[in-house]
Amino acid sequence: MRDAPPRSTRVWTVPNTLSMARLAGVPLYLWLVLGPQADGWALAVLMVSGVTDFLDGYLARKLDQRSALGEILDPVADRLYILAVVVGLALRGVIPWWFALILPLRDALLWGLVPFLRTRGYSALPVHFLGKAATFNLLYAFPLLLLGDGHGAVAVLARVFGWAFAIWGVALYWWAGILYAYQVYKLLHDDDRRAPEPHA
Repeated sequence: MRDAPPRSTRVWTVPNTLSMARLAGVPLYLWLVLGPQADGWALAVLMVSGVTDFLDGYLARKLDQRSALGEILDPVADRLYILAVVVGLALRGVIPWWFALILPLRDALLWGLVPFLRTRGYSALPVHFLGKAATFNLLYAFPLLLLGDGHGAVAVLARVFGWAFAIWGVALYWWAGILYAYQVYKLLHDDDRRAPEPHA
């Protein structure tokens, strides 16, 4: 989309505080998973992260506290959590490394498109509902996969459902990425067609 009207420059708002707390949970989660391997506490951190992820957006709209900082913090926190979780699970041997790499690879490819958008006056990649659906699946998959790193019937069920959510999540994540890239192509192509011909 085109650059939106300026947002509030406030820093200490309720939504921003929640996003900052979520960011602080990233190193805490990694320490819990890789240090003492306190999976119960790590799951609690992921659950709190999911709740604050919903609340910061909801409260920003409800309290009219949308800010420029909040528009940066929220997606950064989401991406860092996904990266931290897949790295932590891969180092623990819960998921294979190829699986851990395909998620950040998609983000890296999409970030490579941002400079092209900037040159045409666009502020960000267009949002697609598939991206939200993919994140939803992954946020369910990761806690289940961590819970499945054990023995017993509960662990087996958690692994089965965790991998089901993970496979769907990755497929939707990449499908959304392809749609994002196509939308960027269309935006740039349409801009080129609308550009006035230079006068001789």
